[in-house]
Amino acid sequence: MNKIDLVKVVADKTGLTQKEVNSVVDEMLTAIVADLARGNEVALAGFGKFVVKTRAARESINPRTKEVIKVPACRAVAYKPAKAIKEAVNKRK
Repeated sequence: MNKIDLVKVVADKTGLTQKEVNSVVDEMLTAIVADLARGNEVALAGFGKFVVKTRAARESINPRTKEVIKVPACRAVAYKPAKAIKEAVNKRK
């Protein structure tokens, strides 16, 4: 499912127009990204938690040239699903 599919599903279920739903989804994603950029955790009850983790600087090897390269430290977003999502995904049929 991509963003367009999500907008269509929500519009069908809520009776809102796709344009209205698209605006809401855009604002929601903008708010989540902005909070993560500030280093905050974003927890959505029943869905999961997005956290910013710091990756340490390290050395790696370029597989083509076998040259050792330095990878700088960076921040990355990690997602931890809620228990309900884990159970739904692992539900046996």
